[in-house]
Amino acid sequence: MNKFVYLLWPRRRMMPLECRLTLLEHCAPQLLQIGVAGLQMNIADDRVDTPSPAPRLLGPRPFAAEVCLWLDAAQLARRAAHEEVLRAAGFEIAGYRVDAWLYCDYGETPHARLRDWPDGQRSPGVLAVTLLERPPRIPRDEWMRRWFGWQSPMSEWMQPRCRYVRNVVEEIVTPGAAHYDGIVEEAWPSREHVVNKFLFYGARNRWQLMLHMAIMLRSVMRMLKLWRITTVMMSEYFVKTVEGEGRADIFA
Repeated sequence: MNKFVYLLWPRRRMMPLECRLTLLEHCAPQLLQIGVAGLQMNIADDRVDTPSPAPRLLGPRPFAAEVCLWLDAAQLARRAAHEEVLRAAGFEIAGYRVDAWLYCDYGETPHARLRDWPDGQRSPGVLAVTLLERPPRIPRDEWMRRWFGWQSPMSEWMQPRCRYVRNVVEEIVTPGAAHYDGIVEEAWPSREHVVNKFLFYGARNRWQLMLHMAIMLRSVMRMLKLWRITTVMMSEYFVKTVEGEGRADIFA
């Protein structure tokens, strides 16, 4: 099974509601008809009211949607047709073949119930999608150890996440797409869990809040440039569920 992640930017001004309707009601049926093993659409739509927890400084420009396609061996030859559906709907796209590692899923932490909503329905809570750029000074193997071996378990211990997917970029598949090393999807229970620092950092008092913020800042600075982080808050839609994202933690 191959997973492809596409970042989308509208070519013209597109309101969040229009973006949602275009992708879910126009693009999704066409993608399914062409053939996919799985389809997920994460959209910065009209149902998102949560500000990004990351500072907006010099990072990549925010994208309007993230479309994830899972293709089996027989469907790979149709990938160009899938991409044309997105372009024809009015989007610039940047595509990546990724190695996906599902760290935790709904119902595996105390912060969310097992998934009981059907394909096509918006997931409860809010989703944060973050682009990761490895600083050139850090070798890839060491960077992966810091991400998989420390940042992931540390943030899981500290923060109230519902679901956490780490997409390791293996190949750029569309011409002109910017290079990223990772694309992270993190689901949170509610807006309050993102904007309330005590909830976001799992702190019971101000002393613990300062300690947890310092731990997080140090960890992030060991693997990323703070001024290059782009996080977009989105609605999550499982259009066609796929089973089998990687679960082993090879850098633990």
